[in-house]
Amino acid sequence: MNLKQLGYICEVCRHGNHISAAAEALHTSQPGISKQIQMIEAELGFEIFLRRRNRILGLTEPGQEAVAIAQRVLTEVGNLRNLAQDFNAIGGGHLTIATTHTMARYVLPRIIDKFMKKYPAIHLGLRQGNPEQVCELLDAGEADMAIVSDTVRPFPTLSAIPCFPLSRSVVAKVGHPILKVRNLTLEEIAKHPIITYDPAYSGRWKVMAAFKKARIEPNVVFGAVDADVSKTYVELGIGIAILTTITFDKYHDRGLRARDASHLFEPSTTYVRLRANTYLRKFLLDFIRMLAPHLSEEEIRASRNQDTGR
Repeated sequence: MNLKQLGYICEVCRHGNHISAAAEALHTSQPGISKQIQMIEAELGFEIFLRRRNRILGLTEPGQEAVAIAQRVLTEVGNLRNLAQDFNAIGGGHLTIATTHTMARYVLPRIIDKFMKKYPAIHLGLRQGNPEQVCELLDAGEADMAIVSDTVRPFPTLSAIPCFPLSRSVVAKVGHPILKVRNLTLEEIAKHPIITYDPAYSGRWKVMAAFKKARIEPNVVFGAVDADVSKTYVELGIGIAILTTITFDKYHDRGLRARDASHLFEPSTTYVRLRANTYLRKFLLDFIRMLAPHLSEEEIRASRNQDTGR
């Protein structure tokens, strides 16, 4: 068996057991992948995939273990390459970060600016998406780290390092009645049309959970993919928005006002996510510490191998 074969079986799993999708992602042929899988199954002496009429349905019991081992092997090979680059090309390399719009727009600019000044030879890249898309990019090896909040489904092959909480505020157009209410409550908020995040984001779950617990039915009229889009519709007078507090900037959002709502809605936690057992290159470790200065190197190294199941 070889690394290419191990990569093929992992890629087929990542693409929902569709060989055609894996072949497209790897820029190779479907028959070529099928042949390589058959070869590794023959060498191992058991079938990795459950099949029915040449269609893959899932993994066999030993196949589940085989894929888990293959993923660890590929991770360690990547770690060896990174180690070699650290030793032979000090100061160079690539760092690809997968993250959400909120992080890319409101949290990372000052950190990236600082990082690039310290590591001018590092080629830095950003990939954006919703939390699940971000974790999928990391899991597929298309990113080196992810900065993201909670996800709907778990990613057991990724570790999660808690960094900081994100509280929430109610954002409204200047002159809106919600800004004049003495005590901000869920009942007062529910009197108005609400704009909040798309269901793929934990911000939406936290908001809806608070209303459900209070047995209040909010009037959610719009679900936006990011805070900037939400604020655009708030400016139009379509509704008020419940957003993470960091996304409101009083200097740029001059036609809007924000009220703290941290007492009403549970905060979301921002995590750095890594593939389990990934080798921490010096510049990757430094980036994490720039993002969360309170974390020590020992805490980061310990957390990266903890399977949270998030």
